[in-house]
Amino acid sequence: MPKFDVYSQEAQKLKTIDLADAVFGIEPNQQAIFDAVVMQQASLRQGTHKTKTRMEVSGGGKKPWRQKGTGRARQGSTRAPQWRGGGIAFGPTPRSYATKLNRKVRRLALRSALSEKAAQEKMIVVDALKFEAIKTKEFVKIMDAFKLDSKTLFVVDIEEDFDNAFLSMRNIPNAMMLTVEGLNVFDIANADKLVMTEAAAVKAGEVWA
Repeated sequence: MPKFDVYSQEAQKLKTIDLADAVFGIEPNQQAIFDAVVMQQASLRQGTHKTKTRMEVSGGGKKPWRQKGTGRARQGSTRAPQWRGGGIAFGPTPRSYATKLNRKVRRLALRSALSEKAAQEKMIVVDALKFEAIKTKEFVKIMDAFKLDSKTLFVVDIEEDFDNAFLSMRNIPNAMMLTVEGLNVFDIANADKLVMTEAAAVKAGEVWA
């Protein structure tokens, strides 16, 4: 089982724990991670794009000129696609970009993303993220102690007392916080560093194994 050092909020080592090998110690499946990220990004697209066809553009009811005898090409409407102000041929219409991924593949992708962060030593385990009051500067001190100067994802257990910690970090642009249940492949892959509380890391090993 992979071993991780547990640190205090001041970046002092407290102990070493074992975490689930099935979640933090597997060989990352890059294809599963890629498919999961594509699925999430596709689901974020609104798909509300729309252009009008020649039937939907107003006007153009009268034939521009008679069919024969003018020397010009025959035209039936000034709202055909070749006319200025005419309808659009083969333009975009509203659609859903959502794709589906098998449950097993989704879980494999999440385990792969967590294992990849652990293998790259970009995962930190802290004993807790508990604040007595809402103070952004106190959260900044934690990030400075661990030298977290890039995108960082903090993961907590929903049963922990993390309300003050969340409210303290929400104005920090390169920090984000999720619960174990809200973990997703895109946010893990998008973060440069992953910081999990001990309770969250243990629970992740139970939930996603």
